[in-house]
Amino acid sequence: MAEFDKDSLRNTFIVALLLCLVCSVIVSGIAVALKPQQQANKALDQKQNILRAAGLLPQNSNVSEDGRTVNELFAEFSVHVVDLETGEYLEEIDADSFDPIRAAKDPAMSIALSAEQDIATLRRRENVSLVYIKREEGRLAKLVIPVRGYGLWGTLFGYLALDADLQTISGLGFYSHRETPGLGGEVDNPRWKQTWPGVQLFDLESGEPAVQLVKRRLPESNPGSSYEVDALSGATFTTRGVQNLVNFWTGDLGFGPFIARLKATSAT
Repeated sequence: MAEFDKDSLRNTFIVALLLCLVCSVIVSGIAVALKPQQQANKALDQKQNILRAAGLLPQNSNVSEDGRTVNELFAEFSVHVVDLETGEYLEEIDADSFDPIRAAKDPAMSIALSAEQDIATLRRRENVSLVYIKREEGRLAKLVIPVRGYGLWGTLFGYLALDADLQTISGLGFYSHRETPGLGGEVDNPRWKQTWPGVQLFDLESGEPAVQLVKRRLPESNPGSSYEVDALSGATFTTRGVQNLVNFWTGDLGFGPFIARLKATSAT
């Protein structure tokens, strides 16, 4: 019987192959086992970002000031699928499984934007998206919409919240971006975020989105000051990107038609 040569090239290759196979099985098994927890963590993080944008959850906290958990707070919201062109609800699409960002990449589920239309540098916009609505005693209390747009280094993804009048901003928060720390990355600064609540969204005469990020704000006595937010110091492209994405997603190509419909129904 030939003696087993453990140092031969053939046997070394077989051992390495078996080791890779065993490791692959272990890693795959761990990935499958952890997938439900990963999905749960992703859903929890999304809820936290929506609640923080709406001013219902303090920064860096998992409970509200009155001690309620994220799931308890988010249970007060209803999630709806809306047609961005008509502003109508689409009940036939499952809100829990629908992904607007994935839809935007599918030509069958999105539209191409011209250079003039694409102020947020999206290239394509999904035909259908999601909205998050909080009601109190049957009346509209908060509306939260997903927003995104290009900054300096990449796309910023976040949520914009409006008060019941659908004119006053409750807050703006980003959950993903690639902006420069200390410059464009200041979109994460709680002090800058606190400059958003109370800002007026639509121009009262034209009805168009009118938010402006400026280096020097007008005096409070000037009506134009109600549309202004402090620019990010040293971050011109990020500042412009934030202004553009807010105005795009609340305009005619974004959630503007839906907001107009919601205003009309809430007034009746």
